[in-house]
Amino acid sequence: MSEEAQAARAEAQPVLTATQPARIVGVIGAGTMGAGIAQLACRAGACTLLHDPIPDALARGAEKVRAGLAKEAEKGRLSAEDAAAAAQRLEVAADMAALAPCELVIEAAPERVELKRELYGRLSEIVAADCVLATNTSSLPVTGIAAGASNPERVVGMHFFNPAPLMQLVEVIAGMRSEDRALAIADATGRAMGKTVIRASDGPGFLVNRCNRPFGLEALRTLGERIADVETIDRICRLGGGFRMGPFELSDLVGVDTGFDVSRSFYELSFGEPRWRPSPIQARMVAAGLHGRKTEHGYYDYAGAGPHRPADPDPPRRTASAVVEGEGPLADALRELASDDGAGAGDAAGPAPGSAGPAPSPAGSGPSADPTISVRGLRGTVDGEPFYALTPLTLVEITGDAGERAFARLGLHTARVEPCAVGVLPRIVCQVINECAFALSEGVGTAADIDAGMTLGMNYPRGPLAWADALGVEHVLGVLDTLWEEYREERYRPAPALRELVRTDGRFFQ
Repeated sequence: MSEEAQAARAEAQPVLTATQPARIVGVIGAGTMGAGIAQLACRAGACTLLHDPIPDALARGAEKVRAGLAKEAEKGRLSAEDAAAAAQRLEVAADMAALAPCELVIEAAPERVELKRELYGRLSEIVAADCVLATNTSSLPVTGIAAGASNPERVVGMHFFNPAPLMQLVEVIAGMRSEDRALAIADATGRAMGKTVIRASDGPGFLVNRCNRPFGLEALRTLGERIADVETIDRICRLGGGFRMGPFELSDLVGVDTGFDVSRSFYELSFGEPRWRPSPIQARMVAAGLHGRKTEHGYYDYAGAGPHRPADPDPPRRTASAVVEGEGPLADALRELASDDGAGAGDAAGPAPGSAGPAPSPAGSGPSADPTISVRGLRGTVDGEPFYALTPLTLVEITGDAGERAFARLGLHTARVEPCAVGVLPRIVCQVINECAFALSEGVGTAADIDAGMTLGMNYPRGPLAWADALGVEHVLGVLDTLWEEYREERYRPAPALRELVRTDGRFFQ
């Protein structure tokens, strides 16, 4: 152990308090996640001891840390001096015994519970009794892993998101026996690393991965029912929902096989929760060896030299107006769009107040007539053809030519889907909101932590619970009730918290 590490350990006496970040951090596992976590610890000012039982992996991991710090200096996120000083704080620990002086050890070992329990048993004999032990697991119960430690009270979850140096979020997870001091030190260390820290209770997927379950599972269900194909569902999520990737692109990036393993783990750990039932489509993809980018084939083909899909187009140029009938957020958004810049559109009673253009022509009076768009809740019809959309309004899911003409004239993207109960995006988003409401009512996290977790950890365009408030909780419940009536499956039962908010005219964020 270096003189710097010894001095830091001496300086840390008396015992580290709950308000202080750890000053000597051990990281077990020198793969992508372990190296990224070690880079963060070095950058935060901690003496960092990186351990891996495989010498070549340890050497590669240490080099990744140094290269990562140098890259941060190149990009201006660190000064050259700070990057060099951070690199000096990294030490290679060839033997686990070298972790003895650590105040916090973060484990990033493979996702096998028996391996982790054995690891914690060995660590318990090496580190001091006050050393906090944190697991970076993304799927295994912290409580089960902690059972391997001699005193499980000091074991917590500290879930970083990949790539750890860039992602802004860390979940600190309390197992059933985790003590407040251990949680607070993990929290303080995460903040010292420059991360937003959210708290979560132990359970399948913790907070973020749990709340994101419906994003992929509902897309798979929609695909299986042939409401839309892979490319269309992804396009709807990107252009209509503002997501950086559609659910199938994301699955290919993570690995279809990895996603299927996680789905099965969720289902097993919950003893068969219907909302988390794995998809047969995933099983067939895995059996066929179509695992995504890493095999060059998944839901998309990555074997060619070009991109796996065409670039998204700009929205069409707005050329006309429309007559909008109905009430609610979607009707209001359409009415505002249809009457914007004084094109002469308004509601069924006449032109919009202040409109500079003529009154709308009667519907059906000719090719240039303003179409009549009828809205009810989060869906509606154009000339009898159903359409579906969410606000903020950028794309409309259409079922026929009339919708395509009407919404293209208003400057909106369109996507063709089969007639269905609620559409693709409303189904996916409202099921995500529903899962968040279940997590909230079960005490997995606060509303603020849920929304922070989804925006920072999953790159959501907005927090699902804030999105629910903007849509109107009653409309979200209406979508879920429609799905329930359509399928009569427990998968679509609304969270009691949603019904209570509607009953009391409440919101997630008052």
